[in-house]
Amino acid sequence: MTGPTSRPPRRSALLRATTVVAAVVPLCTAGWFGWRALDHSDPAAATAVATAAPPSAAQSTGQAPATPEAPPSGSTPTGTPTETAAAPTGTPTPTPTGTADLAGRTIVLDPGHNPGNFSHPTEINRQVDVGNGHKECDTTGTETDAGYTEADYTLDVSRRARALLTARGAKVVLVQDGDRPWGPCVDERARAGADAHADVAVSVHGDGAPASGSGFHVIMPAKVVAGKADNSAIVEPSHRLGLLLRDRFHAATGEPYADYIADEGLDTRSDLGGLNLSAVPKVFIECGNMRNSADARRMTDPQWRQQAAQGIADALTAFLTTH
Repeated sequence: MTGPTSRPPRRSALLRATTVVAAVVPLCTAGWFGWRALDHSDPAAATAVATAAPPSAAQSTGQAPATPEAPPSGSTPTGTPTETAAAPTGTPTPTPTGTADLAGRTIVLDPGHNPGNFSHPTEINRQVDVGNGHKECDTTGTETDAGYTEADYTLDVSRRARALLTARGAKVVLVQDGDRPWGPCVDERARAGADAHADVAVSVHGDGAPASGSGFHVIMPAKVVAGKADNSAIVEPSHRLGLLLRDRFHAATGEPYADYIADEGLDTRSDLGGLNLSAVPKVFIECGNMRNSADARRMTDPQWRQQAAQGIADALTAFLTTH
């Protein structure tokens, strides 16, 4: 091969002329095909033009380039949770689907638990009034056998869903974004929707059921009118949201409905402060059973977590654009 300081061999005049002709003829041919294609009178010519210059890989597939996995839950700088116009560093930035369908809409995402709850037992064990009783302020949540915590899972999926929804034009508020040492308590989580003047809220969780059970389910509010609780206005729209979330999450992830819940992936409860005290339509999603080995494999896979976020975002989009 030619070295970096060597001069290439000279070509004869005949060879240079031949080279020029060889280069010009295909260009002229392509130009003729292009004129024919623009004239719409020769389908074969249009095909020839399309194949003459292959598109890039991203153009040919219609997909955006692969993006990195979201950051671990403890990586967010300390500060007040805020809505964002862009995904946090390291979070996959999705390709917007169509126009800004959710412009002017506000969504609250409530990542269940908090990675710091383990270090604050006194604070999270404090009892709070949920209308028809008292519950712990918060809990530590569950984890897989390998130690991947529910709090880390819920924060990662919520951040991914926020990125998708923000790309569609929504204002998205996270109840906690890894910026609080513990909590917040369930009554504060319930108030977050009203505080943000949100249209809707979803609380993201992973279940800690017996290891023999698998699958996901959506928890919807029962009507509770007791003490400080009166969620009667949100029960019907929350049930509609619950059905959409069940169907869209299943479509996006392929995850089966929980086999330990009787009503095909749906559960209605009156003992959750986050639902009893909410002033905006709200449901919980238990994205899988972290104590089950098959569910744990899915939930620890970043690609599957992106699908989970897609299902949540699609359900919220459908809820806000179909009524």
